[in-house]
Amino acid sequence: MTETIERNATLATAVQQPRLMDRVRASLRVAHYALSTERTYCHWIKRFIFFHNKRHPIEMGAPEVEAFLSHLATAENVSANTQNQAMHAVLYLYKHVLGIDLPWLDGITRARESKRLPVVMTQRETQALLRHVHGTSGTIIKLLYGTGMRLLEGLRLRVKDIDLERREIIIREGKGNKDRVTMLPASLVDELRDHLQARRVIHDRDLSTGHADVELPHAIERKYPQAGRQWAWQYVFAAKSYSTDPRTGIYRRHHVGEWVIQRGVRAAARAAGIPKLVHPHTLRHSFASHLLENGSDIRTVQELLGHADVKTTMIYTHVLNRGGKGVTSPLDRLA
Repeated sequence: MTETIERNATLATAVQQPRLMDRVRASLRVAHYALSTERTYCHWIKRFIFFHNKRHPIEMGAPEVEAFLSHLATAENVSANTQNQAMHAVLYLYKHVLGIDLPWLDGITRARESKRLPVVMTQRETQALLRHVHGTSGTIIKLLYGTGMRLLEGLRLRVKDIDLERREIIIREGKGNKDRVTMLPASLVDELRDHLQARRVIHDRDLSTGHADVELPHAIERKYPQAGRQWAWQYVFAAKSYSTDPRTGIYRRHHVGEWVIQRGVRAAARAAGIPKLVHPHTLRHSFASHLLENGSDIRTVQELLGHADVKTTMIYTHVLNRGGKGVTSPLDRLA
């Protein structure tokens, strides 16, 4: 009886608060989750609610969560990674938005773990693909392969994080919210210098029109109000036109869209006649594999990729224990 009264009181409080999905988005933004993560979590939370006929999550608990996750595995045959994604989204809703700690979910039917080997291009295939890329998207594609960066890590590069003299790139807030340093291929230094000169012209034009502000991480915008207009903070690879920020509603220039590079990689792979499913992350897989083939030490490759555990890096290995005193970008070897 007491439990029912408490649950009804909690439900009444929830009804008086802002809409549930608005609360979810606000919580994710306070915690500095990426926009893509926000959209993914909101998608799975909505799926969970609709699966239970639009019942409010406060009226449900662990049995309903288990039923939803088991349905994904048995009826929809999703992968283990997809099921885990849905589980993290729903658990975030209960713990961080509703303030409810669910008991351990023992009754979930787990999706079967699958161990897939990454698609890797040979060095000859990579060379053929790079012959079919051009312009700014071509520079980005070559940089992704030459550094091993993830797609968004490359697109979010700021001017201040590229050191042409030392041939270094600092990758900020990578996966796991970690910074790391990777090499800048020597064969791309002149190309990037020319690109930055052209980019500076665009920035100066934006300053004159009052649209030079760029999105800044976390509290930097409050601490340094003028930083958003400074050259150092600008995206290296800026979009051709302005767009409205979906979170703030501010009209400004963003970085190049992911879809531009995804299409560019697929088109180049088709033009090169590569009979594999190639996408931007394939460039990262190929970077790691080619470094190992060329004798680089696996611990060095792990550091360049930003892997927390060397076991993750070992998926690329068929050549081990070769050592390696230094690392040369595989892009430089092709050049």
